[in-house]
Amino acid sequence: MNLPRYPGNVLVTGGASGLGAATVAAVREAGGLPLVIDRAPPAEPVRHVLADVSETGAAEAAVGELAEQAGGRIDAVFTAAGVDACGALDAVPAKDWERVVQVNLLGTAAVVRAALPFLRRSRGTVVTCASTLGLRAVGDATAYCAAKHGVVGFTRALAAETAGEVGVTMLVPGGMDTHFFDDREEQYRPPADAELNQPGHVARTVLFALGQPPGSEVRELVVCCSREGSWP
Repeated sequence: MNLPRYPGNVLVTGGASGLGAATVAAVREAGGLPLVIDRAPPAEPVRHVLADVSETGAAEAAVGELAEQAGGRIDAVFTAAGVDACGALDAVPAKDWERVVQVNLLGTAAVVRAALPFLRRSRGTVVTCASTLGLRAVGDATAYCAAKHGVVGFTRALAAETAGEVGVTMLVPGGMDTHFFDDREEQYRPPADAELNQPGHVARTVLFALGQPPGSEVRELVVCCSREGSWP
């Protein structure tokens, strides 16, 4: 398999499952060193710290600990950690609604903020994980849409702020065949015949972004199954 150039030390949030785990596997296959932050331990024996990225202090401490384990060097960050809470605004408990924003948006910002000193030294790259619902909106998804629209704005502003210092790419994936939908009520799950992207395919696009030559950046990247309906 023709993978991009050696990706270096890549910090992945949510790296124990789904797209995060697929990206960890791709980084290892490409010769890089994955560094995982997750609430659950990864299935593979990779360097990791158990932490909840919605807690800013814990996220910052986890980044520092993993950087130390990696000899003080972080070459890239991929913020794959994400949660959802489907339902009408007045039907979703406030704590569940707010957690979606805390994990998806505030957790992304906390990890990137903590990693920036290392990324500036390595001239590294940030890949954030937005969503097709960060560029459009549907009912019963106010929390997720708010969080992912926030990731879009955060990433675009970060790219402007760190231009020439740190590479910034926004990944916009469509629906994927992962356990992300497992805990949803039936009405909020993809139908049985839905054609979803494989997380391993999407992980290759993360490495594509990380593999760009110095001075060249993929700013935004939409990736979805060609017959899946979340895009455009």
